[in-house]
Amino acid sequence: MASNYDNSASFYDGLSRAVFSGALVNAQAYFLPQIPAGAAVLIIGGGTGWILEEIAKVHPTGLNIVYVEISAKMMALSRKRDPGANQVDFINKAIEDVEYPEHFDVIITPFLFDNYKQEDLPATLRHIHQMLKPGGLWLNTDFQLTGKWWQFALLKSMLLFFKMLCRVESWRLPDVGKEFERLGYSLIKAKSFFKDFVGTRMYKK
Repeated sequence: MASNYDNSASFYDGLSRAVFSGALVNAQAYFLPQIPAGAAVLIIGGGTGWILEEIAKVHPTGLNIVYVEISAKMMALSRKRDPGANQVDFINKAIEDVEYPEHFDVIITPFLFDNYKQEDLPATLRHIHQMLKPGGLWLNTDFQLTGKWWQFALLKSMLLFFKMLCRVESWRLPDVGKEFERLGYSLIKAKSFFKDFVGTRMYKK
């Protein structure tokens, strides 16, 4: 994946709040209470790292978190967050370059897969899949199209903006749900936000 959000790190959260109010934060935080105590957690593409503080509200201690972010500037902001007494290992790499075979109880992918072309998605999902323990939870949040014209227009505007600024490769949303089905995941729960344009799902391996 060639996209890198260094160029948007300084204003990314502000832009998110301006466009979506608190919907993106609420969507990503919705299933955090499902993280088991003492879990090993993998976060991929956590952006500026605010999710570490949201996790600490639920689990102030006891978690072992690996935080993978390709953007060095996003990573620098993430390191300034307060994760409580949880252990956090920061890795400034693309997830494709990270290996942890069947290590994690929970994987969190917030707005990650909209950066991928459909043809590139299966290999990346399989790579991440191998890091989750059997019975583990995968919390995935992303944009979704439900047939409303404004969703399509807003999505295209966003992709064009980040394609120019951050080298995002995709022009459309890949079918992530189909890939989870192919890997044998069970969809446990789902919740939509921002008039159904944002969806968060909890899968079980």
